[in-house]
Amino acid sequence: MFPKKLSEGYASFLNGRLEREHARYKKLEEDGQHPEIMIIGCGDSRVAPETIFDAGPGEIFVIRNIANLIPPCESDVETSFHGTSAAVEFAVNALKVKHIVVLGHASCGGIAAYANKAAPLSQRDFIGKWMSQIAPVADKLGPPQGDRQHWIRQLEWAVVEYSLNNLMTFPAVRERVQSGELTLHGAYFGIATGLLFVRDPITGDFSAHTE
Repeated sequence: MFPKKLSEGYASFLNGRLEREHARYKKLEEDGQHPEIMIIGCGDSRVAPETIFDAGPGEIFVIRNIANLIPPCESDVETSFHGTSAAVEFAVNALKVKHIVVLGHASCGGIAAYANKAAPLSQRDFIGKWMSQIAPVADKLGPPQGDRQHWIRQLEWAVVEYSLNNLMTFPAVRERVQSGELTLHGAYFGIATGLLFVRDPITGDFSAHTE
């Protein structure tokens, strides 16, 4: 049986939003998508970019993975599959987005698992391999000094910076940033508070967004 939650949700969409915005959906099908913003976020079910930013269909291009990580651009395309890299390439080269936002969040399970050296969830341990990317990030941050939760939050912020730096290893991203056609942003969402923190591109500090 198809999940009841999804069936009920679809019925609500069909008789609500789709009915109200039928012309918009029809235009999106005919004209294609032209979002100006890409958001790279975590797959955590509590952190849905479309909900946080009250975005409608066609307004933002979203890619989600474990811990909102962007791996560095790699030349080995023959033997590896790069889903996140492919999405970045598509957003920049095909959609010509004007903004890319890396959206981290509080209580990230992937980062906490890495920080706490959690046991692998499977024999192949795809998650462990994926999260091993942040080893140099954690090493640079150093061991916890005092409040461990504060240290984990610093690591969550540092992962956003790591992903932003890796975005600049993609030639198309770097070229469009340097030409002024593309701007990169870091942000962080507090699940319990609903507060959004935005990263200052000069200082690297995160501060509450009040606008």
